[in-house]
Amino acid sequence: MATETADSATTTTDAWSSTASSTSNDAWSSSASAADTAAQTSWLQNSTPEPTHFDWLHPFKDAILPFDHWVESALNWLVDHGRPIFQTIRVPIDLILSSFQTALVSTPAPFMLLLLFLIVWQLSGPKLGISSLISLVVIGLIGAWSEAMITLALVLTSVFFCLLIGIPMGIWLARSDNAARFIRPILDAMQTTPAFVYLVPIVMLFGIGNVPGVVVTIIFALPPIVRLTILGIQQVPSELIEAGHAFGASPKQMLYRIQLPLAMPTIMAGVNQTLMLSLSMVVIASMIAVGGLGQMVLRGIGRLDMGMAAVGGLGIVILAILLDRVTQVLGKEKRNKQLAWYHTGPISIFFKRNKPQPQTFQSKGEI
Repeated sequence: MATETADSATTTTDAWSSTASSTSNDAWSSSASAADTAAQTSWLQNSTPEPTHFDWLHPFKDAILPFDHWVESALNWLVDHGRPIFQTIRVPIDLILSSFQTALVSTPAPFMLLLLFLIVWQLSGPKLGISSLISLVVIGLIGAWSEAMITLALVLTSVFFCLLIGIPMGIWLARSDNAARFIRPILDAMQTTPAFVYLVPIVMLFGIGNVPGVVVTIIFALPPIVRLTILGIQQVPSELIEAGHAFGASPKQMLYRIQLPLAMPTIMAGVNQTLMLSLSMVVIASMIAVGGLGQMVLRGIGRLDMGMAAVGGLGIVILAILLDRVTQVLGKEKRNKQLAWYHTGPISIFFKRNKPQPQTFQSKGEI
Protein backbone atom coordinates (compact mmCIF):
# COMPACT_ATOMS: atom_id res chain seq x y z
CA MET A 1 0.00 0.00 0.00
CA ALA A 2 2.83 2.35 0.87
CA THR A 3 4.55 1.41 -2.38
CA GLU A 4 1.48 2.35 -4.41
CA THR A 5 1.20 5.67 -2.57
CA ALA A 6 4.83 6.45 -3.30
CA ASP A 7 4.40 5.55 -6.98
CA SER A 8 1.38 7.79 -7.27
CA ALA A 9 3.23 10.61 -5.58
CA THR A 10 6.13 10.14 -7.95
CA THR A 11 3.79 10.22 -10.90
CA THR A 12 2.21 13.46 -9.86
CA THR A 13 5.49 15.19 -9.06
CA ASP A 14 7.67 13.86 -11.91
CA ALA A 15 8.34 16.81 -14.26
CA TRP A 16 9.41 14.49 -17.10
CA SER A 17 6.44 12.14 -16.85
CA SER A 18 4.23 11.90 -19.89
CA THR A 19 1.18 11.75 -17.60
CA ALA A 20 1.92 15.02 -15.89
CA SER A 21 -0.97 17.37 -15.56
CA SER A 22 -1.43 19.99 -18.23
CA THR A 23 -1.57 22.57 -15.49
CA SER A 24 1.96 21.70 -14.37
CA ASN A 25 4.56 24.48 -14.27
CA ASP A 26 6.93 22.38 -16.43
CA ALA A 27 8.03 24.50 -19.42
CA TRP A 28 9.53 21.48 -21.21
CA SER A 29 6.51 19.20 -20.96
CA SER A 30 5.24 17.76 -24.22
CA SER A 31 1.74 18.62 -23.13
CA ALA A 32 2.53 22.32 -22.85
CA SER A 33 -0.09 24.65 -24.16
CA ALA A 34 -0.10 25.26 -27.93
CA ALA A 35 -0.64 28.91 -27.24
CA ASP A 36 2.61 29.06 -25.25
CA THR A 37 4.51 27.39 -28.10
CA ALA A 38 3.05 29.79 -30.63
CA ALA A 39 3.92 32.71 -28.40
CA GLN A 40 7.53 31.53 -28.18
CA THR A 41 8.01 31.23 -31.97
CA SER A 42 5.71 33.97 -33.23
CA TRP A 43 8.54 36.53 -33.27
CA LEU A 44 10.05 34.72 -36.23
CA GLN A 45 7.02 35.46 -38.42
CA ASN A 46 5.79 38.73 -37.01
CA SER A 47 6.78 41.96 -38.73
CA THR A 48 7.84 45.10 -36.95
CA PRO A 49 4.90 46.41 -34.94
CA GLU A 50 3.42 49.67 -36.07
CA PRO A 51 4.06 52.62 -33.75
CA THR A 52 1.08 53.29 -31.56
CA HIS A 53 1.87 56.94 -31.06
CA PHE A 54 4.20 59.58 -32.43
CA ASP A 55 7.19 60.32 -30.25
CA TRP A 56 8.21 63.95 -30.64
CA LEU A 57 11.55 63.29 -28.98
CA HIS A 58 12.38 60.52 -31.46
CA PRO A 59 10.44 61.45 -34.62
CA PHE A 60 12.52 59.37 -37.03
CA LYS A 61 12.67 56.15 -35.05
CA ASP A 62 10.24 54.43 -37.42
CA ALA A 63 9.81 54.85 -41.17
CA ILE A 64 6.86 57.07 -42.01
CA LEU A 65 7.16 57.15 -45.80
CA PRO A 66 7.34 53.60 -47.25
CA PHE A 67 9.82 54.59 -49.95
CA ASP A 68 11.24 51.07 -50.21
CA HIS A 69 7.79 49.64 -50.96
CA TRP A 70 7.19 52.32 -53.58
CA VAL A 71 10.45 51.49 -55.36
CA GLU A 72 9.79 47.77 -55.21
CA SER A 73 6.27 48.20 -56.57
CA ALA A 74 7.53 50.41 -59.40
CA LEU A 75 10.22 47.91 -60.38
CA ASN A 76 7.76 45.02 -60.29
CA TRP A 77 5.40 46.99 -62.53
CA LEU A 78 8.23 47.75 -64.97
CA VAL A 79 9.29 44.11 -65.03
CA ASP A 80 5.72 42.96 -65.72
CA HIS A 81 4.81 45.56 -68.35
CA GLY A 82 8.06 46.87 -69.82
CA ARG A 83 10.05 43.75 -70.60
CA PRO A 84 9.55 44.03 -74.42
CA ILE A 85 10.90 47.59 -74.30
CA PHE A 86 13.99 46.59 -72.36
CA GLN A 87 14.60 43.61 -74.61
CA THR A 88 14.44 45.99 -77.59
CA ILE A 89 17.03 48.26 -75.95
CA ARG A 90 19.36 45.28 -75.67
CA VAL A 91 19.49 44.74 -79.45
CA PRO A 92 21.64 47.72 -80.61
CA ILE A 93 23.87 47.48 -77.53
CA ASP A 94 24.44 43.78 -78.14
CA LEU A 95 25.20 44.45 -81.82
CA ILE A 96 27.83 47.13 -81.15
CA LEU A 97 29.35 45.21 -78.25
CA SER A 98 29.61 42.01 -80.27
CA SER A 99 31.31 43.90 -83.11
CA PHE A 100 33.92 45.48 -80.83
CA GLN A 101 34.48 42.27 -78.90
CA THR A 102 34.86 40.14 -82.02
CA ALA A 103 37.32 42.59 -83.56
CA LEU A 104 39.45 42.94 -80.42
CA VAL A 105 39.42 39.36 -79.16
CA SER A 106 39.47 37.40 -82.42
CA THR A 107 42.33 39.35 -84.01
CA PRO A 108 45.75 37.83 -83.25
CA ALA A 109 47.64 39.76 -80.62
CA PRO A 110 50.58 40.88 -82.84
CA PHE A 111 48.23 42.36 -85.46
CA MET A 112 46.13 44.04 -82.78
CA LEU A 113 49.26 45.50 -81.16
CA LEU A 114 50.35 46.94 -84.51
CA LEU A 115 46.88 48.31 -85.26
CA LEU A 116 46.47 49.97 -81.86
CA PHE A 117 49.98 51.41 -82.11
CA LEU A 118 49.17 52.99 -85.48
CA ILE A 119 45.83 54.35 -84.22
CA VAL A 120 47.36 55.96 -81.14
CA TRP A 121 50.23 57.34 -83.23
CA GLN A 122 47.77 58.88 -85.67
CA LEU A 123 45.64 60.40 -82.91
CA SER A 124 48.24 61.45 -80.36
CA GLY A 125 51.72 61.33 -81.86
CA PRO A 126 54.60 58.85 -82.09
CA LYS A 127 55.76 59.16 -78.46
CA LEU A 128 52.40 58.17 -77.05
CA GLY A 129 52.12 55.49 -79.73
CA ILE A 130 55.34 53.86 -78.53
CA SER A 131 54.21 54.18 -74.90
CA SER A 132 50.90 52.51 -75.75
CA LEU A 133 52.70 49.68 -77.52
CA ILE A 134 54.91 49.03 -74.49
CA SER A 135 51.91 49.20 -72.14
CA LEU A 136 49.89 46.71 -74.17
CA VAL A 137 52.87 44.36 -74.38
CA VAL A 138 53.09 44.45 -70.57
CA ILE A 139 49.39 43.55 -70.34
CA GLY A 140 50.02 40.57 -72.59
CA LEU A 141 53.09 39.45 -70.68
CA ILE A 142 51.24 39.30 -67.35
CA GLY A 143 48.55 37.07 -68.89
CA ALA A 144 45.65 39.53 -69.05
CA TRP A 145 45.42 40.15 -72.80
CA SER A 146 42.03 38.53 -73.48
CA GLU A 147 40.44 40.08 -70.40
CA ALA A 148 41.87 43.49 -71.29
CA MET A 149 40.40 43.30 -74.80
CA ILE A 150 36.98 42.38 -73.38
CA THR A 151 37.19 45.31 -70.97
CA LEU A 152 38.25 47.63 -73.79
CA ALA A 153 35.28 46.46 -75.89
CA LEU A 154 32.90 47.16 -72.99
CA VAL A 155 34.39 50.62 -72.42
CA LEU A 156 34.32 51.56 -76.12
CA THR A 157 30.69 50.44 -76.44
CA SER A 158 29.67 52.41 -73.36
CA VAL A 159 31.49 55.54 -74.52
CA PHE A 160 29.98 55.23 -78.01
CA PHE A 161 26.44 55.31 -76.64
CA CYS A 162 27.31 58.01 -74.10
CA LEU A 163 28.54 60.26 -76.92
CA LEU A 164 25.57 59.35 -79.09
CA ILE A 165 23.17 60.41 -76.33
CA GLY A 166 25.18 62.97 -74.36
CA ILE A 167 26.41 65.42 -77.01
CA PRO A 168 22.98 66.04 -78.65
CA MET A 169 21.42 66.28 -75.20
CA GLY A 170 24.07 68.79 -74.11
CA ILE A 171 23.47 70.92 -77.22
CA TRP A 172 19.73 70.87 -76.56
CA LEU A 173 20.09 71.78 -72.88
CA ALA A 174 22.55 74.58 -73.71
CA ARG A 175 19.88 76.17 -75.90
CA SER A 176 16.85 75.51 -73.67
CA ASP A 177 16.91 76.85 -70.11
CA ASN A 178 13.55 75.29 -69.25
CA ALA A 179 14.71 71.83 -70.29
CA ALA A 180 17.99 72.32 -68.41
CA ARG A 181 16.15 73.14 -65.18
CA PHE A 182 14.22 69.89 -65.50
CA ILE A 183 17.09 67.61 -66.60
CA ARG A 184 19.85 68.83 -64.29
CA PRO A 185 18.37 67.28 -61.10
CA ILE A 186 18.16 63.97 -62.95
CA LEU A 187 21.82 64.29 -63.95
CA ASP A 188 22.69 65.09 -60.32
CA ALA A 189 20.92 61.93 -59.17
CA MET A 190 22.62 59.82 -61.85
CA GLN A 191 26.05 61.15 -60.93
CA THR A 192 25.76 60.94 -57.13
CA THR A 193 23.90 57.64 -56.75
CA PRO A 194 26.32 54.95 -55.51
CA ALA A 195 27.40 52.61 -58.26
CA PHE A 196 26.21 49.48 -56.45
CA VAL A 197 22.65 50.83 -56.26
CA TYR A 198 22.32 50.61 -60.06
CA LEU A 199 23.00 46.90 -60.12
CA VAL A 200 19.75 45.62 -58.53
CA PRO A 201 17.24 47.32 -60.88
CA ILE A 202 19.41 46.61 -63.93
CA VAL A 203 19.48 42.89 -63.08
CA MET A 204 15.69 42.88 -62.65
CA LEU A 205 15.10 44.67 -65.96
CA PHE A 206 17.89 43.33 -68.20
CA GLY A 207 19.25 40.23 -66.48
CA ILE A 208 22.96 39.54 -66.08
CA GLY A 209 25.87 39.51 -68.50
CA ASN A 210 27.86 41.96 -70.60
CA VAL A 211 24.90 43.83 -72.11
CA PRO A 212 23.37 44.77 -68.72
CA GLY A 213 26.87 45.80 -67.66
CA VAL A 214 27.05 48.20 -70.61
CA VAL A 215 23.60 49.59 -69.76
CA VAL A 216 24.53 50.35 -66.16
CA THR A 217 27.83 51.85 -67.34
CA ILE A 218 26.03 54.16 -69.77
CA ILE A 219 23.74 55.41 -67.00
CA PHE A 220 26.66 55.97 -64.65
CA ALA A 221 29.03 57.65 -67.16
CA LEU A 222 26.55 59.81 -69.11
CA PRO A 223 26.33 62.97 -66.91
CA PRO A 224 29.90 64.30 -67.44
CA ILE A 225 29.67 64.47 -71.21
CA VAL A 226 26.26 66.20 -71.00
CA ARG A 227 27.44 68.75 -68.43
CA LEU A 228 30.69 69.61 -70.20
CA THR A 229 28.97 69.90 -73.57
CA ILE A 230 26.60 72.44 -72.02
CA LEU A 231 29.53 74.27 -70.44
CA GLY A 232 31.58 74.34 -73.65
CA ILE A 233 28.76 75.77 -75.76
CA GLN A 234 27.78 78.35 -73.16
CA GLN A 235 31.39 79.55 -72.87
CA VAL A 236 31.62 80.53 -76.53
CA PRO A 237 32.26 84.32 -76.57
CA SER A 238 29.15 86.32 -77.30
CA GLU A 239 31.10 88.54 -79.73
CA LEU A 240 31.62 85.58 -82.04
CA ILE A 241 27.94 84.69 -81.84
CA GLU A 242 27.00 88.26 -82.74
CA ALA A 243 29.51 88.25 -85.59
CA GLY A 244 27.98 85.05 -86.93
CA HIS A 245 24.51 86.58 -86.83
CA ALA A 246 25.83 89.72 -88.52
CA PHE A 247 27.18 87.69 -91.43
CA GLY A 248 23.87 85.88 -91.78
CA ALA A 249 24.88 82.46 -90.44
CA SER A 250 22.03 79.99 -90.06
CA PRO A 251 21.54 78.15 -86.73
CA LYS A 252 23.10 75.04 -88.27
CA GLN A 253 26.13 76.99 -89.49
CA MET A 254 26.39 78.71 -86.12
CA LEU A 255 26.52 75.34 -84.38
CA TYR A 256 28.94 73.51 -86.69
CA ARG A 257 31.19 76.41 -87.71
CA ILE A 258 31.42 78.44 -84.48
CA GLN A 259 30.07 76.80 -81.32
CA LEU A 260 31.21 73.19 -81.61
CA PRO A 261 34.79 73.95 -82.80
CA LEU A 262 35.31 76.42 -79.95
CA ALA A 263 33.70 74.08 -77.41
CA MET A 264 35.67 71.03 -78.54
CA PRO A 265 38.40 71.18 -75.82
CA THR A 266 35.73 71.24 -73.11
CA ILE A 267 33.77 68.46 -74.81
CA MET A 268 36.92 66.34 -75.00
CA ALA A 269 37.38 66.85 -71.27
CA GLY A 270 33.90 65.38 -70.89
CA VAL A 271 34.90 62.44 -73.09
CA ASN A 272 37.90 61.89 -70.83
CA GLN A 273 35.72 61.83 -67.71
CA THR A 274 33.22 59.52 -69.39
CA LEU A 275 36.00 57.10 -70.30
CA MET A 276 37.33 57.00 -66.74
CA LEU A 277 33.87 56.49 -65.23
CA SER A 278 33.09 53.79 -67.79
CA LEU A 279 36.24 51.91 -66.89
CA SER A 280 35.52 52.12 -63.16
CA MET A 281 31.90 51.01 -63.59
CA VAL A 282 32.80 48.09 -65.85
CA VAL A 283 34.95 46.78 -63.01
CA ILE A 284 32.13 47.16 -60.48
CA ALA A 285 29.67 45.55 -62.91
CA SER A 286 31.66 42.33 -62.74
CA MET A 287 29.36 41.51 -59.82
CA ILE A 288 26.57 40.89 -62.36
CA ALA A 289 28.67 38.51 -64.50
CA VAL A 290 30.35 41.12 -66.71
CA GLY A 291 33.59 39.73 -68.09
CA GLY A 292 37.00 41.26 -68.43
CA LEU A 293 39.57 42.51 -65.97
CA GLY A 294 36.92 43.24 -63.35
CA GLN A 295 35.91 39.59 -63.35
CA MET A 296 39.55 38.66 -62.80
CA VAL A 297 39.74 40.98 -59.78
CA LEU A 298 36.46 39.62 -58.40
CA ARG A 299 37.62 36.01 -58.75
CA GLY A 300 40.88 36.86 -57.04
CA ILE A 301 39.05 38.43 -54.12
CA GLY A 302 36.65 35.49 -53.86
CA ARG A 303 39.47 32.96 -53.79
CA LEU A 304 41.78 35.13 -51.67
CA ASP A 305 44.20 34.93 -54.58
CA MET A 306 46.06 38.22 -54.35
CA GLY A 307 48.15 37.39 -57.42
CA MET A 308 45.12 37.12 -59.70
CA ALA A 309 43.58 40.27 -58.22
CA ALA A 310 46.86 42.15 -58.67
CA VAL A 311 47.12 41.09 -62.33
CA GLY A 312 43.60 42.34 -63.03
CA GLY A 313 44.24 45.55 -61.11
CA LEU A 314 47.47 46.27 -63.01
CA GLY A 315 45.69 45.73 -66.32
CA ILE A 316 42.97 48.19 -65.31
CA VAL A 317 45.55 50.80 -64.28
CA ILE A 318 47.45 50.50 -67.57
CA LEU A 319 44.27 50.79 -69.64
CA ALA A 320 43.08 53.77 -67.60
CA ILE A 321 46.36 55.67 -68.00
CA LEU A 322 46.53 54.90 -71.71
CA LEU A 323 42.97 56.04 -72.44
CA ASP A 324 43.43 59.13 -70.27
CA ARG A 325 46.58 60.24 -72.11
CA VAL A 326 45.06 59.72 -75.55
CA THR A 327 41.93 61.76 -74.78
CA GLN A 328 43.96 64.51 -73.13
CA VAL A 329 46.04 64.94 -76.27
CA LEU A 330 42.91 64.98 -78.42
CA GLY A 331 41.48 67.75 -76.24
CA LYS A 332 44.42 70.08 -76.84
CA GLU A 333 44.28 72.48 -79.74
CA LYS A 334 46.59 71.64 -82.58
CA ARG A 335 49.44 74.03 -83.10
CA ASN A 336 49.56 73.73 -86.86
CA LYS A 337 45.98 74.13 -88.00
CA GLN A 338 46.94 74.42 -91.65
CA LEU A 339 47.70 70.70 -91.89
CA ALA A 340 44.81 68.30 -92.38
CA TRP A 341 44.55 65.15 -90.30
CA TYR A 342 45.89 63.03 -93.14
CA HIS A 343 49.05 65.16 -93.32
CA THR A 344 50.27 63.88 -89.94
CA GLY A 345 50.91 60.46 -88.45
CA PRO A 346 51.37 57.17 -90.30
CA ILE A 347 48.65 58.03 -92.82
CA SER A 348 50.76 60.95 -94.07
CA ILE A 349 53.43 58.45 -95.16
CA PHE A 350 50.92 56.72 -97.41
CA PHE A 351 49.67 60.01 -98.88
CA LYS A 352 53.19 61.29 -99.51
CA ARG A 353 54.11 58.07 -101.28
CA ASN A 354 51.03 58.15 -103.51
CA LYS A 355 50.97 61.88 -104.04
CA PRO A 356 51.31 62.70 -107.75
CA GLN A 357 54.51 64.51 -108.55
CA PRO A 358 54.04 67.87 -110.25
CA GLN A 359 55.04 67.84 -113.89
CA THR A 360 57.88 70.13 -114.88
CA PHE A 361 58.23 71.57 -118.32
CA GLN A 362 61.47 72.79 -119.80
CA SER A 363 61.15 76.24 -121.16
CA LYS A 364 62.23 76.65 -124.72
CA GLY A 365 65.02 79.04 -125.42
CA GLU A 366 64.55 82.10 -127.45
CA ILE A 367 64.66 81.53 -131.15
